[in-house]
Amino acid sequence: MRGDSPAHIVVVEDDAGVRALLTRILRECGYEVTGAADGNELEAAMAARPIDLILLDITLPGTNGLELCRAIRARSKVPIVMVSARGQESDRVVGLDLGADDYIAKPFGRPELLARVRAVLRRASDLHVPLDVPAPDHFDFAGWRYHARRRELIAPNGAAVELTAAEQELLLTLLRHPQRMISRERLLEMSRSRIGHSTDRSIDVQVSRLRRKLGDGRRSPPMIRTIRGVGYMFAADVTRS
Repeated sequence: MRGDSPAHIVVVEDDAGVRALLTRILRECGYEVTGAADGNELEAAMAARPIDLILLDITLPGTNGLELCRAIRARSKVPIVMVSARGQESDRVVGLDLGADDYIAKPFGRPELLARVRAVLRRASDLHVPLDVPAPDHFDFAGWRYHARRRELIAPNGAAVELTAAEQELLLTLLRHPQRMISRERLLEMSRSRIGHSTDRSIDVQVSRLRRKLGDGRRSPPMIRTIRGVGYMFAADVTRS
């Protein structure tokens, strides 16, 4: 995913009805989707614009999905989820050995499809967010200043804003990685020492409280943006010193 743009997913499925169904489900969840009926249309989609994930059916006319997976992986690290009615273990093993990131056997439900898509996108984005980026002393953003060593947040009017330990940790994590999407799971991992209940919901609650203290609900666009179905991004420009 690039910036705060929704993930672009290519659905490679020769059955027009199934392809339309998968495309509709993914679009309803905020993803950008391109349909492809075979390997040639997939190649055209890859040449046209960046792709964040490929849903790749095995049984395709011409070059099958396994061969396409092998060819794609030889030149690209784009996440691939194999999709097929062939649910035998041997097929799954071959697909994963060729470089697929996950495998869904037909028939499958909407919740499983979306959960697997979200999980693969999270893993792909998390590879680019290191845990050990050192923090500078000061962060300046949108008129605010955060003193990392003093653990002090100063509003644009010069007033100090009190934050809980968990809110301090969350804000520092976001400020250390501006303009980058961070999944809920990664935020938990990066802020775990301060956030007591390690669940997606606990992160959502902390983000809501932090937004309120930053007056983010009155800003357009907000400083802390929600990346639907994935996590959050600190979108304001940050200066470090």
